[in-house]
Amino acid sequence: MRIGVFGGSFDPIHNGHIALSQAFVEVLSLEKVLVIPAFVSPFKQQDGAARPEQRLAMCRLAFADYPHTEVLDVELRREGPSYTVDTLRILSEIYPDSQLFLITGADAFLTLQNWREPQEIFRLATICTVPRDGNPVEKLQQHAEYLHTLGARTEIVDVQVIKVSSTEIRDRVKAGISLTGLVPDEVARYIAEQALYL
Repeated sequence: MRIGVFGGSFDPIHNGHIALSQAFVEVLSLEKVLVIPAFVSPFKQQDGAARPEQRLAMCRLAFADYPHTEVLDVELRREGPSYTVDTLRILSEIYPDSQLFLITGADAFLTLQNWREPQEIFRLATICTVPRDGNPVEKLQQHAEYLHTLGARTEIVDVQVIKVSSTEIRDRVKAGISLTGLVPDEVARYIAEQALYL
């Protein structure tokens, strides 16, 4: 089975995340995408963040109608900082005969060699990314060549990404601006009900 692994803080999940995951399903012929909210991202620790169980709930609401997508709480149950290598080890045991595709943002792709146990990450999964403002496809291809010298397999999928960020959404909530078109309606309702990001 070809399985995408899509981790992140998802604080909150937004339409850009959803579109990206579904683009990878289509382009890489993935049979499943596992969406995995981090308990504590080693790279993103901030005040005013939603609690882990709230971020998990928002992910489940966002992907409820996507049959190829499953939201897992594997990192939330583990607690502590969420390291990708640990998650990939667990998933390779759960899905022993599957091929894992780690979906990363362009910024993350350019720093993978600095993550915990990068060689093991490269052994366990194909590293996938998309170009984004400031990180054009040529820059990513150049870095992919470097990662190949470290043993990585890579896929750069040149698709249009929706220009929206979790930071922008949190700022809009604080300012009382509508989230229409940026997050699924169910997620917008949840944010309002839980009084998140105020």
